[in-house]
This record gives sequence, C-alpha cells and structure tokens, in this order.
Amino acid sequence: MEDMLRVGVISSTHGVRGEVKVYPTTDDVNRFKKLKTVVLDIRPEPMVLNIESVKFFKNMVILKFREFNNINEIEKYKGKDLLIRRDQAVKLGPDENFIVDLIGLQVVTDQGEDFGVLKDVLKTGANDVYVIQGKDGKEYLFPAIKQCVLQVDLEGGTVTVHIMDGLLDL
Repeated sequence: MEDMLRVGVISSTHGVRGEVKVYPTTDDVNRFKKLKTVVLDIRPEPMVLNIESVKFFKNMVILKFREFNNINEIEKYKGKDLLIRRDQAVKLGPDENFIVDLIGLQVVTDQGEDFGVLKDVLKTGANDVYVIQGKDGKEYLFPAIKQCVLQVDLEGGTVTVHIMDGLLDL
C-alpha cells in the first residue's frame, strides 16, 4: 500500500498572486476545505505546502499556498501532483477502496482460474469499471458491481470476479 494518495494535479496558475487551479482526483472535492497541508510531489525532495485558501470554479479547485505569493514562484509546478498522507484520507465505507490499492491486484474467477491483472479503474457515472489485462494480453472491462466483482482481498492481493454472460464477447 502506498503511504501517499493523490488528491489533485496542478493544472495552471490562477491570477498573479500565486494561486493555482487544481484538477481534483478525489471523489469529494469538498475535502479540500478540511485540508491544512498537502505535499507537492517534486524530486528530489517533496515539499509540504500550507493551504491558505480554497475556492471552487467549475470542475476545478483554486488553492492558495502560504509558501507562494506570485505567479513566478508557482508556475514551474504545473502538472505536478498534490498528495496527502493516508491518515489524512477520507474514511472509506464498506466495500470501498482507494484506486491506488487496487492497481496490480491479481484477478481470479469464481471458478478459481487465474484471469489476469487489474490495470486501471475508470470512473463512470453509474459505477466504476475495472480494466483487466487478461492472461491472453487483451484488455477486458468489468463493471464494479456486486454481481461481477465478488470480493476484493487487499491483503491476499486478489480480486475475485464472476464472468457474466456476454462480458467477454467483442
């Protein structure tokens, strides 16, 4: 499990006083109101940033950090991830997982057959969709619904799926 979770990506600057537009990668954008700090994912040493203000505009979050007071100081960080420690993360409900914890899990069928590896999770309006790289090299899309995804075992490193009729048809 990763210790840090991505909550957003700096997409551009906003104004000349060091504010940035952030594309949120979290389900709950209002969580930014509660955050006091984030970690800017830069090398060689990530930088802890103190959040001074939070605003919302369309699908973006506009953040002002105490460490930056003009556009020139923050502009070089466009495209960089904003991370939080796992203990700052929102509490998950039953049958909820962080996407980062799902990527790379082995996928097995309810018949005990090794099917492949979970490569990605697509967020859709109705339900998430698991992108699975099959043993045959093909990509398969499985809806993350109880009838299809039977069990996620993070400790065991597996996802157990039921292959519904027509799911593997092209």
